[in-house]
Amino acid sequence: MRVPNSVVLPVGTHVDCCQEQEVAEKTHDIMARITAMLAERKSNLAHFIDNLEGSEEPKFYVDQWERLKEMESCTLTILNLVPVNCTDHHDIRKLEATILKHVKNEELFPEVVRVLPPIYRQVEAAIADIAASEEMADHGMMDLQYLLSKLSQREHLASLNGELLQDILRYLHRIGLVVWYEEIKHLESTVFLQPTFLITMFKLLVRHHLVQQLESIS
Repeated sequence: MRVPNSVVLPVGTHVDCCQEQEVAEKTHDIMARITAMLAERKSNLAHFIDNLEGSEEPKFYVDQWERLKEMESCTLTILNLVPVNCTDHHDIRKLEATILKHVKNEELFPEVVRVLPPIYRQVEAAIADIAASEEMADHGMMDLQYLLSKLSQREHLASLNGELLQDILRYLHRIGLVVWYEEIKHLESTVFLQPTFLITMFKLLVRHHLVQQLESIS
């Protein structure tokens, strides 16, 4: 809800733990809850805006009013929930096919038809080479400036500068090739060239039955 005009695909896991009828009921229940949540958000925003407009000194709240109006104008598209049995490769492929179908939908993602400058593809290919090289550590973490220097050593990327690289990294972050947390101060100078390493780390820390496993340790 904090990302303007975003598209959300709800995914329901652990289908293997439910009966077929339960899956249908839970899917309907989740979508109903999401619809109610969106309606409540819209109502709350309208209420806050009305309160500011009806205050004795509305001029003091112009910034808040503008922010709320901006949030009110943002759309949030919720797609139909996809139930998945994560132990079934067929279901994983079905989820992948569903995601690809949606991201190719020009009505949902108008930018899907945007033509990228050739240097975007060149940098993408160069980063893939660096990530696959023997000198790259398993964690795939690399300093932003060091990455720029490595890329600039390539003849066809000699003119690459920091600002352009950051634009390209934002694009590569969006498509999932790299992970770059530019909004986090302590991580803004680090680029993760191996996103799968982060996934592995998160799986160790955030997982099903983690609380029970911790509580079982004496």
